[in-house]
Parts: sequence; structure tokens; C-alpha cells
Amino acid sequence: MQMTLSETLEAAARGKFPPMDGTTTVVPQPGPRDAGVLACTAHSVVFTDEDPDWVRATLASLDCDALSATMNPRFLAALLDRTGRTIDTIDLLTVADRLPGAPPLDLREIEDPEHPRVVRARRRRDGVRVWSADGGVLVLGRGVAGRWEAAIEVDEAVRHQGLGRALAVAARHLVPDGDLVWAQQSPGNARSVRAFQVAGYRPIGSEALLLP
Repeated sequence: MQMTLSETLEAAARGKFPPMDGTTTVVPQPGPRDAGVLACTAHSVVFTDEDPDWVRATLASLDCDALSATMNPRFLAALLDRTGRTIDTIDLLTVADRLPGAPPLDLREIEDPEHPRVVRARRRRDGVRVWSADGGVLVLGRGVAGRWEAAIEVDEAVRHQGLGRALAVAARHLVPDGDLVWAQQSPGNARSVRAFQVAGYRPIGSEALLLP
């Protein structure tokens, strides 16, 4: 029986990745907002409500390695044209387990629903909460397939002092007991990638989210 996107993510987070057989699985979107592509080692998952036959035919028409076809710019462009959506970037998708206790960082929750960071986060996540620290911001909310997603921002003036790592660690303390916390980083943003990896986030694959 084919797993849902949520089940695939949960399994991958626990170390049970899709089979490394070079194929692509097409599953329905977990909700109206979220569509995209998840590429793991030698296996991709396209989550869309578009016709699976169209997805497979489009992938087969590309003159490229089947292992990289789902992240090929021509496939992503075709998927964007068909769905009428947009895309920001292809991210590295990472995940970490919850840590017990309170965050080892002084955080102040931003409760103003009109705060620009809150408004921006709500476009992609549900149940958004935002905290500020001296020189940084931590965002936590329910994203793709209901997973907890963390995002951080660090002011340029306080970079290279460990604040990004501390915010990423803090997110691991703030998710409910037993849950995981996910985070996406642009591969070119080496600072962000390093901060999350030092904070204990492990890579799952690459992810391209198609935005409504």
C-alpha cells in the first residue's frame, strides 16, 4: 500500500527512507496549500493533485538522468505552468528530535498578529508562534503535511556568535513532547546549513515547494 506524504516524512525521519530504486512516487497533496517535490537518495516523491500519468509522462520526456529528473528545472517549470504556482528555491530538508526541558535561551514571544514576521510566516504555516531573542527571531508552526517547521533569522550585527545555532536548538525544546521539528535551508546559505547541522538537524533530502 502506497504511503502518504506524511507517512513518508515520518518514516524518513526515523531512518526508513523510500527504496533507492530510481523511481518516482506520486501522491496527493496533503492539503490545498502544499504541493511540491521531495527528492531523497535515488527516489523522489511528487505531491500534487495533478494527474499522476501527466507527471510520469513529463518526467519520461526529459533528456536527463532519471535520478535527478524531478529536480530538473524543465520539470519544475512544467509543473509550475500546469498548477499556476510559484517557487522560491530548492531547499535542503532537515529534521531533529525534540529535546526535553526549556530552551537554553532567553526568548520573548511576539503575540502581535500584525507583526511582519508573523504575517509572513502564516502564508506557509498554521498555528504560527514567533519568539525574539537579542538579535534574532525564531518561528515555529505547522507546515507541509502538518509537520512542525522552524525558521530563524539572525541580525548581521550579531552573526558568528552562535545565536543561529542557539535558536535552532531552542526550536527543538518548543515542539510538543514526542514530535519532530523540521527545517529547510537553501543549500547556498552555508551559514544556515551549518547552524542547523551543529544544532543536531539531520538531512533528509531536497525539497521544492510550489506556492499558491
